[in-house]
Amino acid sequence: MDTEEFRLYGKQMVDFMADYMHNIRNHRVLPQISPGYVRDLVPEQAPEEGEPWEEVFKDIQRVVLPGVVHWNSPRFHSYFPAGNSFPAICAEMLSGVFCNIGFSWSASPASTDLEMVMLDWLGKMVQLPQEFLFSSNGPGGGVVQSSASESTLMALLSAREKAISYVQSIKKDLSQGIILEKMVYYSSIEAHCSVEKAGLLSGLTCRLLPTDAAFSLQGDILQAAIDEDRTQGKIPFFVVGTLGTTNSCAFDNIEKLGEVCKKENLWFHIDAAYAGAAFICPEFRYLLNGVEYADSFLLCPAKWLLTNHDCCAMWVKDRENILKPFSIMHAYLKEDLEVETLNYRHWGIPCGRKFRSLKMWFVFRLFGVRGLQTYIRKHVRLAHEFENLARNDNRFEVLFPVVLGVVCFRLKVRKTHLL
Repeated sequence: MDTEEFRLYGKQMVDFMADYMHNIRNHRVLPQISPGYVRDLVPEQAPEEGEPWEEVFKDIQRVVLPGVVHWNSPRFHSYFPAGNSFPAICAEMLSGVFCNIGFSWSASPASTDLEMVMLDWLGKMVQLPQEFLFSSNGPGGGVVQSSASESTLMALLSAREKAISYVQSIKKDLSQGIILEKMVYYSSIEAHCSVEKAGLLSGLTCRLLPTDAAFSLQGDILQAAIDEDRTQGKIPFFVVGTLGTTNSCAFDNIEKLGEVCKKENLWFHIDAAYAGAAFICPEFRYLLNGVEYADSFLLCPAKWLLTNHDCCAMWVKDRENILKPFSIMHAYLKEDLEVETLNYRHWGIPCGRKFRSLKMWFVFRLFGVRGLQTYIRKHVRLAHEFENLARNDNRFEVLFPVVLGVVCFRLKVRKTHLL
């Protein structure tokens, strides 16, 4: 495919994408296929010679579409909404053209600098404390990770290294292996499964704590667990507080959790993957009260800010906690620059990374803060409208108050009379 063919076929693909989005409500949300269906539709081996574009394009309809779950359909009601918009799609296309692998500032100056600015823009939109922003000229800052799962894992690993250094500074005879065996971290039983998975990947023990009637983790429960573990010789070091849990959009009491973490010198990580977007609306910002206690914080623009996957914003109060344990410098990565630069390869698991900040830049500029606020408020208004319908129908019950865009309801159990 040469440049002129790309012009022609690219326009054909854009037309296809535009038609798909325009008519998405006409598609059945869940495909009616069986696992492995593609094997029956494609050859067993790759073609020896290249095929014409027309044949490939036809197979989008024949092979791909029958197995697509239409996440952006208005009839899709599973999980949280899948963020997407034409501005974000345009940015994804441009990122593919540039093909920048932004492992260092020199490898992609625009990618690094724009990402730093976008994390400051979004941080200011949700009124994060200044310590989290690059513009404060302090030790904090933000990064775009691929997902909340990766962000939580990075926070956990950073906290682990910080805790090991602290313990060994006090008890020099303890080896790293012994310390790792004793380390324990905490979250609510309602926390996302990625919190537990982070423990599996890092070899650390995760203790899931019970919640109250509103599915919220409280400070006294955390304090009791820490006291119990300390008496058993364990080393508490990390706590995850969730704002907007996946099961029910419940909110942990992060003010009380934060107070405990400060008192016990534990790393406090806040996961606001879904609900965090709502904090750009002043009327919902109170839900973030207590964030000043956090060492790290995340929200996913891909969840509720019209930005397609993958895109998760993560902030830390002190970036040295990430840079110090995870910085690796080989000869081929050294930069001959007169000024100090920020290299995002130290901030995540992969060395290379996509130009994700383009999506945020396009979306923020084309919608504006007011446009995004309007979008979120509409979802919340629709959730309350549905809540009222369910409450006024004697066949259903709403389990607890609706805060944002999630309504937990169920059919009432009918009593049967035995003869």
